[in-house]
Amino acid sequence: MAWDCVPCLLVAGGALLALLAQLFRWLQADGDLTLLRAEWRGKKPGKAARQQPPTAGRVAAVVRGGARCRRGVLILLIENELRGKVVWVTGASSGIGEELAYQLSKIGALLAISARREDELERVKKKCLQISNLSEKDILVLRLDLTDRSSHEAATNSVLKHFGKIDVLVNNGGRSQRSLFVDTNLDVYSAIMELNYLGTISLTKHVLNHMIQRKKGKIVTVSSVMGIMGAPLASGYCASKHALQGFFNSLRTELTDYPEISIINICPGPVQSKIIQNVFTENLAKSIENSGDQSHKMPTDRCVRLTLVSIANDLKEAWISDHPYLAVCYLWQYAPTWAWWLMNRMGKKRIQNFKSGVVSLFLCPLLACFTLLTDFSHGNVGITFWICFLFPSSLP
Repeated sequence: MAWDCVPCLLVAGGALLALLAQLFRWLQADGDLTLLRAEWRGKKPGKAARQQPPTAGRVAAVVRGGARCRRGVLILLIENELRGKVVWVTGASSGIGEELAYQLSKIGALLAISARREDELERVKKKCLQISNLSEKDILVLRLDLTDRSSHEAATNSVLKHFGKIDVLVNNGGRSQRSLFVDTNLDVYSAIMELNYLGTISLTKHVLNHMIQRKKGKIVTVSSVMGIMGAPLASGYCASKHALQGFFNSLRTELTDYPEISIINICPGPVQSKIIQNVFTENLAKSIENSGDQSHKMPTDRCVRLTLVSIANDLKEAWISDHPYLAVCYLWQYAPTWAWWLMNRMGKKRIQNFKSGVVSLFLCPLLACFTLLTDFSHGNVGITFWICFLFPSSLP
């Protein structure tokens, strides 16, 4: 009689192993499920086009996949979603915007790069020319202050005059925040909204008029996971990102008559950059010089790669982050009470560390060994965040 249970036990054991395998894969994820599937099976931002003889199976792909047959050669257009497109990137002098310029130039996109610091833009352009096959005229350096809304129409016209069109606008300009609400002047909140929100939608309005005339285009906004959740020390920043999420989600519903105009929201988590050096603090005159430990954050090139995959596949929204922020995004959608429990647990320690100036990360030896083994299998330090959530000793 005992042998009758063996098949059931084997099936249950196999199911458990499969579940554990999927859980391990999910712990290694650095993007939401639709994004990672698009990276695996979707359109590629800019691989070189593959030329292959038109076999029967491949000719069938002409109908199914949007390829075309010309002079006996099947050209798979799916691999070149961004090659040759005119892409305008704001906030391109550093961080995600700078890396976007580099990867887009390698793909072969035509670039308009904007920021306040023109000298830094020239540096970015010089490197783009070195690492790509673009020429001088393929990259337009355009100084732009998002808070000067009166200049946005002229800036848009400058890009149109140079390239004749704008295929993709990447709204990447903005600043973060690190201060407690009770200590922060209200003019800081006004400045945050003026830059991150009003400046962004002002530029979008001028570019969108052009896209409506052409009946196609992509408007990409680099929001944040903070546009999905709340976090301590960033109340104004979170408010601006929530505003962007609400605005562009609403705008998408107003553009249903223009199916080829895409609204894409990118929500990255912590990314390696110098963004902390330029954050808003308690008052407009104060800055932070120390960028803190960057090792636990997602590499910028990986974040940008997933951003380009999102653009190529017209994903409406993409979450790009290691755990635990990625897990919290899911919790926020499906179990908000649990999400609040986690955020409050982390937030209390973050505020204590902020007030005391502690930025080091302490783990007991056993947890450190576990983290090292897990991160070694992953190839980065994403799992370290899980330990910090459950045992928050000194998370910066």
